[in-house]
Amino acid sequence: MSGPMFLEPLGAEQDTLALRLAEPHPRRRRPRWALDDTTDDTTGASTGHRTRTSTDATTLPIRLPRQDPDEEAVSALAAELADRIGPAVHPYEVAALLESEGLSASVIKERYGHPNLFSLASALYARVPRTFPEPPAAPDPWRPDTVRCLLRGVLFALPALAYLITAPLWRVDRHAPVLIVAGITSWAWGQALGHRAHLRLVTGRREASGTLLTGSVLGAAVATGLAALPAAGGPVVAVAAAQSLYLAAAGVLLVLGRERLLPAALSPLIAGAALLPWWEPGAALRAGLPLLALLATLAVTGRVLWAGLATPAADGGPRPRLLASLPYGLFGLAAAVLVVLEGRRHPYAVIALTLSMGPAEWLLYRYRGWSVAALRVSVTPAAFALRSAGVLGLCLTGYLLLLLPAALLTGAGPAALLPLAAALWTALLLQAFGVAWPPALLCLAAAGGAGAVTWLRPPPGPTVLPTACGVAAVALAACAIRLLGRPAPHA
Repeated sequence: MSGPMFLEPLGAEQDTLALRLAEPHPRRRRPRWALDDTTDDTTGASTGHRTRTSTDATTLPIRLPRQDPDEEAVSALAAELADRIGPAVHPYEVAALLESEGLSASVIKERYGHPNLFSLASALYARVPRTFPEPPAAPDPWRPDTVRCLLRGVLFALPALAYLITAPLWRVDRHAPVLIVAGITSWAWGQALGHRAHLRLVTGRREASGTLLTGSVLGAAVATGLAALPAAGGPVVAVAAAQSLYLAAAGVLLVLGRERLLPAALSPLIAGAALLPWWEPGAALRAGLPLLALLATLAVTGRVLWAGLATPAADGGPRPRLLASLPYGLFGLAAAVLVVLEGRRHPYAVIALTLSMGPAEWLLYRYRGWSVAALRVSVTPAAFALRSAGVLGLCLTGYLLLLLPAALLTGAGPAALLPLAAALWTALLLQAFGVAWPPALLCLAAAGGAGAVTWLRPPPGPTVLPTACGVAAVALAACAIRLLGRPAPHA
């Protein structure tokens, strides 16, 4: 069929009943004797008065009684179904709705006075104004787990209790450089290993567990070996090894999402630190409590890795290149150096910065969720770029306002702590979107410049680190606005 198909009944059959009469025989010429003097014998047509008949002598229309629509009943039905009739764009949608409601032809005629379904649908469509409600909001794919984020911030700071408990057993001026070297190495190695393990998680949990097992053992060995160089032997090397093993094990649990096991493993440290103001544990307990916490952490980590290695192997696939994780390791190295430089002058400010890593991670999730929401309501790239810059400013300002009281209470001052926090948070934001080299290079430049100046110790030394971090933070923010102000990274 090439023509349109009419869905509504049309024609006189809506209000008339046409009776088809029997078809008459073809007219035959009347005989001459049947003609009267008023008839033309040539044509057989009467020249006098005749009764006019319809051109179609085979049908007899009978007019049926017509029922007017019940306006009151139609208005009541329109009010009842207004929320579903309003979004309709054609009366046929209203007809489908009425049919789904079970309105039969007899009910439509008797109750509402309309001849058919389409007539009633057209009347309802005309009565109800058009309304086009917004679709329901889609769930936020980046909704953060607030408890998990806060827990991770606390877990980053809990290991510091070991230094508090063991403080009388070692000298800060002699042994701190050894632990700092081991800590910086572990931090850089852990950042690179964490990125590579996340890439392997795409292939399978067994592959990621194998990468973490090999990488964590090798990282702890490298950190301990580098720490042994300034130590020149002695028991401090064992302390550096214990620190490196803990950082490697904790990194495994954080990557695999099993960080909730760490508070139980660190419970000896928590209990010992809580009792210190009222009880002197002695040298044996001061050394034994951190060792017990380390053994518990290693046991928990070993169990998690064993469970991961017991899962079926994946089909395979290309292994990620080692160089892909290099910028993440370089950023970890730069971040560790910047934090150590700040900790030399304001150690309590560094503790506050460590605790703030939980809210920082929460704000990273919030940025991604709010950016997706901004993308849904933006109609032009320029409008989205403006909204994206506003979201970035809101999240960064919220993070810095959170750290402002800590900077004032610890004596560091906003000018010393906030530029470092801004640089680290913006760098982590770019890394979350796969932008790795700009944060690594900018933070390395800041750490190298501040470290060199601090080592040379010129007179204006205290202003070098905030200046370097401030320049890096501004450059990172500009990079984030430029790269993340496009719709593609958020789609």
